[in-house]
Formats: sequence, structure tokens, C-alpha cells
Amino acid sequence: MKRFMIERDIPGIGDFSVTELCGAARASNNALESIGPGIQWQHSYVAGAKTFCVYLAESEDEIKKHSELSGIPFGKITEVPQIIDPLTANN
Repeated sequence: MKRFMIERDIPGIGDFSVTELCGAARASNNALESIGPGIQWQHSYVAGAKTFCVYLAESEDEIKKHSELSGIPFGKITEVPQIIDPLTANN
């Protein structure tokens, strides 16, 4: 699977309650279940009026289908072919 970063513009998400965030996560999980094993949600960062979500998926089409089924819009989808972290320095 490929790694993707999905940028979502969601006005007010930075002020969502835990209950509202749970609802969004539930909608995402339900969409993932209906799509099948070709897509996995790793985690999301909430920052102001945006979320930055990291997914593993077979293709960008699975990401778009997830957005459609969950009702959670996307602004930009970027494939992430490589990551670096502090351990990269040990190579």
C-alpha cells in the first residue's frame, strides 16, 4: 500500500468537542469498513480549521471513495513516498 497525506478544510474542527471528534472518527471507521482492506487510517492531526490525515491505501481512488462515504471532504491528497525521522540519521 501507498502512504497518503489528506488535507481537509473543516471550519471549526479545532474547537470540536470530544463527542464531535468521536462522531467524525466513527463516520471514518464505518466508511473504511465498507471499502474493505485496501485502505487504512493511521492517524490525523487537528490544527485550527484543518486536519492532516495519514492513510495507507492502494490508490488515491480509495481515499476519494472514503471521503464520499464518510461525508468528510478532502482538500488535497498527496502521496508520501518516503518519511524521515530521527532514526533516519542512523542509516
